[in-house]
Amino acid sequence: MLKKIRVALAIAFFIVISLLFLDISGVLNKYFAYFAELQFVPALLSINVVVLILLVLLTFVFGRIYCSVICPTGVYQDIISYFARRIKSKKARRYSYSAAKTILRITILAFFIVGVVAGIGFITAILDPYGSYGRIATELIGPVYKSVNNLFAKILGDQSYTFAPSQIWIKSIFSLVLASLSLLIIGLLAWRSGRTYCNTYCPVGTILGYISKFSIFKLQIDKTSCTTCGRCARDCKASCIDFKNHTIDYTRCVTCFNCIESCKDGSMSYSLRKRTVEQPFEKIGVLPESSSRRQFLITSLILTASAAELRAQEKKRSMIKFPAVRKERYKRPVPISPPGSLSHENLNSKCTACLLCVNQCPEKIIHPSVNEYGWTAVMQPTLSFERGYCKTDCTVCSDVCPTNAITKFSKEEKTKVALGHAIYIRENCIVVKDDVNCDGCWRICPTDAITRKYRDNGDPYTPPSDQPNANTVDLRLVPVVNKDKCIGCGACEYICPARPLTAIFVKGYKKHRILN
Repeated sequence: MLKKIRVALAIAFFIVISLLFLDISGVLNKYFAYFAELQFVPALLSINVVVLILLVLLTFVFGRIYCSVICPTGVYQDIISYFARRIKSKKARRYSYSAAKTILRITILAFFIVGVVAGIGFITAILDPYGSYGRIATELIGPVYKSVNNLFAKILGDQSYTFAPSQIWIKSIFSLVLASLSLLIIGLLAWRSGRTYCNTYCPVGTILGYISKFSIFKLQIDKTSCTTCGRCARDCKASCIDFKNHTIDYTRCVTCFNCIESCKDGSMSYSLRKRTVEQPFEKIGVLPESSSRRQFLITSLILTASAAELRAQEKKRSMIKFPAVRKERYKRPVPISPPGSLSHENLNSKCTACLLCVNQCPEKIIHPSVNEYGWTAVMQPTLSFERGYCKTDCTVCSDVCPTNAITKFSKEEKTKVALGHAIYIRENCIVVKDDVNCDGCWRICPTDAITRKYRDNGDPYTPPSDQPNANTVDLRLVPVVNKDKCIGCGACEYICPARPLTAIFVKGYKKHRILN
């Protein structure tokens, strides 16, 4: 019964967290974003004291329930090991006890602590199990999920609002490669030996493991009835049961209850930890008999979530038709961090690179960085405006971020936060280069930060040699950017028809400004 309850809860958590990354309509993130906030590292980086205390208390009372139920990477390993034990030969699918690799665990934990304290986002992102699964879901599972969705949308056409076409795109080659490596390495370890990743390489597993060593409820072996058959050790995916010595390494036990289910003698129990009591008449060489054991069954409410029908994506905006020449991405002197990130320093110290904001951005303008912030912040979100721009009425990235790397803000507050400012490049502008009228940037600017003036201040105009019939009176208007009003939303850069580089682009601020 204990295992069935755990499996049901683990499946529910895994499905909901996966759908947070795969959700096309944004409906689920509106109601279930708090599931991401229950993850250990996001709670740690956002200093979410309530969640941290909850997870520590949960571990202190019941053991590493977090690793076997709440953590999506832990559940992913269970799924792989489940199929591995059914595909392998009978002998090959057995587990066996192995000694803990304490030095390696402590070393990796030390690197993780250094990354958190020093604000080195790359170290935190690599070692965070939630971030690893987020990249797997976004970069690998997401395209497959959207392909199936698009297939149904194409079959059903305009008759269905449940399936709406969704764009499939590669967020970053680096994050795609890293997600693929995480999927293969963690999956291979789970295929061969169960929870090796959790109990050797995961810093969260190490932290909670040493807390669970003192947990109130523990899996225990009754020495008086145990026949040392070894079934419990063969089914222990944490490889932490030494059945010959009747001991369990509680720092590695993930409380999966496989051992209780496999024990045919009733020698395994999940109960209050035993306390050593002095026996006044203890006989030499005879162990005192354990007091009568009580069996405790944990009853939990199985998560029930009503599935909200996916809504069709917002209608496509009617924009000017861009030339066939592809727009190139600017190499910005200062990259643009998402609204609400406050500064590069705040983003680097809290972001786990889970890519939830990248996946959920409705405009697809948030990308995992490659080298924009330096090696210490690889894969952290940065803005680019080839596909769209940052709308003033959108707060999705702050709503879904579980670590407060992107702090929550209202739509009114967003219009006052400047991520950077637009820079006009005269030689790229089609008004100057091609002698045509264009007012795209001026019309689309949401803050009236762009005004216009006559090209060359209205002086007589000498047309290009290849345009002898052009007007000799300068009536063309070019943009002028007011930095004090510009919020760096990228609308002007997005709409500019100049190619391959636009005539206007946004330069980011390392620390966001608040406009008056």
